[in-house]
Amino acid sequence: MCIPPPNVTGSLHIGHALTVAIQDALVRWHRMRGDQVLWVPGSDHAGIATQAVVEKQLWKERRVRRHELSREEFLREVWKWKDEKGGEICEQLRALGASLDWDRECFTMDPGSSAAVTEAFVRLHKAGLLYRNRQLVNWSCALRSAISDIEVESRPLPGRTELRLPGCPTPVSFGLLVSVAFPVDGEPDAEVVVGTTRPETLPGDVAVAVHPDDSRYTHLHGRQLRHPLTGQLLPLITDSAVQPHVGTGAVKVTPAHSPADAELGARHGLSPLSVIAEDGTMTSLCGDWLQGLHRFVARGKIMSALRERGLFRGLQDHPMVLPICSRSGDVVEYLLKSQWFVRCREMGDRAAQAVESGALELSPSFHQKNWQHWFSHIGDWCVSRQLWWGHRIPAYLVVEEHAEDGRKDCWVVGRTEAEAREVAAELTGRPGAELTLASDPDVLDTWFSSALFPFSALGWPQETQDLARFYPLSLLETGSDLLLFWVGRMVMLGTQLTGQLPFSKVLLHSMVRDRQGRKMSKSLGNVLDPRDIISGVELQVLQEKLEDGNLDPAELVIAAAAQRKDFPHGIPECGTDALRFTLCSHGALGGDLHLSVSEVLSSRHFCNKIWNALRFILNALGEKFVPQPAEELSPSSPVDAWILSCLARTARECERGFLTQELSLVTHALHHFWLHNLCDVYLEAVKPVLLHSPRPPGPPQVLFSCADVGLRLLAPLMPFLAEELWQRLPPRPGAPPAPSISVAPYPSARSLEHWHQPQLEQRFSRVQEAVQALRALRATYQLTKARPRVLLQSSEPGEQGLFEAFLEPLGTLGYCGAVGLLPPGAAAPSGWAQAPLSDTIQVYMELQGLVDPQTHLPLLAARRHKLQKQLDGLRARTPSEGEAETQRQQRLSSLQLELSKLDKAASHLRQLMDASPSPREP
Repeated sequence: MCIPPPNVTGSLHIGHALTVAIQDALVRWHRMRGDQVLWVPGSDHAGIATQAVVEKQLWKERRVRRHELSREEFLREVWKWKDEKGGEICEQLRALGASLDWDRECFTMDPGSSAAVTEAFVRLHKAGLLYRNRQLVNWSCALRSAISDIEVESRPLPGRTELRLPGCPTPVSFGLLVSVAFPVDGEPDAEVVVGTTRPETLPGDVAVAVHPDDSRYTHLHGRQLRHPLTGQLLPLITDSAVQPHVGTGAVKVTPAHSPADAELGARHGLSPLSVIAEDGTMTSLCGDWLQGLHRFVARGKIMSALRERGLFRGLQDHPMVLPICSRSGDVVEYLLKSQWFVRCREMGDRAAQAVESGALELSPSFHQKNWQHWFSHIGDWCVSRQLWWGHRIPAYLVVEEHAEDGRKDCWVVGRTEAEAREVAAELTGRPGAELTLASDPDVLDTWFSSALFPFSALGWPQETQDLARFYPLSLLETGSDLLLFWVGRMVMLGTQLTGQLPFSKVLLHSMVRDRQGRKMSKSLGNVLDPRDIISGVELQVLQEKLEDGNLDPAELVIAAAAQRKDFPHGIPECGTDALRFTLCSHGALGGDLHLSVSEVLSSRHFCNKIWNALRFILNALGEKFVPQPAEELSPSSPVDAWILSCLARTARECERGFLTQELSLVTHALHHFWLHNLCDVYLEAVKPVLLHSPRPPGPPQVLFSCADVGLRLLAPLMPFLAEELWQRLPPRPGAPPAPSISVAPYPSARSLEHWHQPQLEQRFSRVQEAVQALRALRATYQLTKARPRVLLQSSEPGEQGLFEAFLEPLGTLGYCGAVGLLPPGAAAPSGWAQAPLSDTIQVYMELQGLVDPQTHLPLLAARRHKLQKQLDGLRARTPSEGEAETQRQQRLSSLQLELSKLDKAASHLRQLMDASPSPREP
């Protein structure tokens, strides 16, 4: 496997921790099975994010802007920052216990990755799958760079909404529809009204379009309209793409700033006018009165001009979807740019076919629908980025001194400038030495190198041996389409360049949200560093981390307040194993994961329970204990056989969970075995047995097997705790012990199958029901220290044999004295409490002389009054919104049952008052 390379800019959050916890558990399980495992670590150079961080740092520390430095000087600053700060992710991975192959650690700007990027670009260009063209791209004016479709956040607005945007001096209103009149040329009183949410693009309008069948405009077909700002003549065109029932049925056409208008303009041969510049200001085509103004400042000036000219026809709330740059928070512009594009249709069809044919499996399978939809609507991928940090595009412009006017630029591609010069010479028919080449200043989209990561990490293109040896399994987070987008790019490029899929399965896990169901966000103050949960952290430190970040003052106030509310006393120390176990317990295949620190703390208590269980077991084994081989261990009592059967079943469930990659099955099985089978039942049942003299040899051997096998089952999920405790166990005789539990054999279901006795477990479950009934009776009569005698009676003669083998553990677990069987049909003992275990089985508990009715009756009455008050309140209360009626009815039934038990107990105590003058000493 390769780790999905996290951005080098910062630190891992809990979402990354979930990925690591799942991957590491799978990796460790495979190693313990004897498989050859390679897990490659690495990080992504994060072009936009890293450049932004370094630019902020330069301004904060030296008051220097990027453009005040040369490109080389700035890149030296980035590498310096990477060397100083970029190691934090590795520290976090080690803290999480990630057993990565650290000697293979790679970075997407390493020489090997850079060579792979260049090779891929050249090969795709030669195959005709990569081309340069001038067309609309998503443009972030704040970043002054093109961005990917996946970096555009579609933000729905219900109507008028004010937003603060980078670089704009005042808040800007969106969600408004402006109606503008376009006068009909030659008819003074005729006009066509169009609606627009973007009046700042009016200077770029080149036509007005209506539907050909819209009868309102039939008489105007072929006519000219006057531009409301310039007075220039514009054609009224007809196009079936126009929706006649939306607005006035007439739309302005701005091909240079709208993808839909660009397609419409191309169909009608309209020339685009670019009126918004790279920095978000208006261009010279807008005239002196607008040139240089911020586009949203220009919006207000245009609206005023429309009013002055009498062409403003109204303003109304209008629900809309606003494209926002997820990197900068700025509104995305669509600008015409000459960029490099990857043709995705053919490669996308192959990626879609890979899933459809089963060659690539997506798990869970419901992601297949998103996968097929994404590839069926995929467009060409703009890979140019106007940044300094990243892989320089290996393309060169052939600078010709006497180029003819209107002639397209001549671009060549090569692994080196020398290779590009040879291509240019062949293309132009001129000697290469006479040509002047200018390197493309742009860099490639970071996703380009990330998509090659599974291949470049294994040495492609220089080495292909490891590609054949290992067939990677990759693991992603499904919180957004970002990572589905990443794996899609990997499949497309990998299949094209190497002829094979980068993996045969992709496992997509849940998105981690906070306990309120909110997405983790720095601005909300709910992003958690896994190390803070592992080691604990004070609230003051959490607040200081926020202040050291890059939040603006308004966001900082909100985030700090949220932290104080969520973590008023900071975060308690929980430990690595507890965090990993909690994350894996939610499962990879469910919905969003709502994580709370209290859950992790509960897992820490579980770790303490295991630790204490091993202390008890090691003490019981003693110093001279010699383990038997597992295959020779034969249980000497039914309860020994029961716990070994539970252990075998746990191994089977763990194996099933790992094979299906549903780790929640593994965590549930292990939690149930260690806590409910071993600690709550077997260890308690075996304590008096270990006090027998001479001590029977069977229970210590069973205890050792439970510890040994149980810890090895646990090791992939809780490696630190399992290692520490397993090393303290005495070694089995014969073969030398494994140096670490991480390479010890993982217990297989088949090897323990001889212990598995499902019928015995079913019988013992009836014993546990009897234990619960006895404990409930003790609680009802408040027997704290007394150990009453107990009798069980069944109306079915054969049923009593079910309990006969377990009478001693039944007494021990029920905190009772001697336990016996009452023959079927025999009279119930006088003065004993009674409880039904089933329709055929009754449990009797001795009370005579153990309970003082005069003391306990008032206590029972007080408890009954409290429960009756709760019942009356629940009946009178109106169910709250969202409260399930079934839950309410269950609570009512539970209270009524408790009241019935108290009434029965009170009646029984009154009968005892004459027969039991005073309780005997326990």
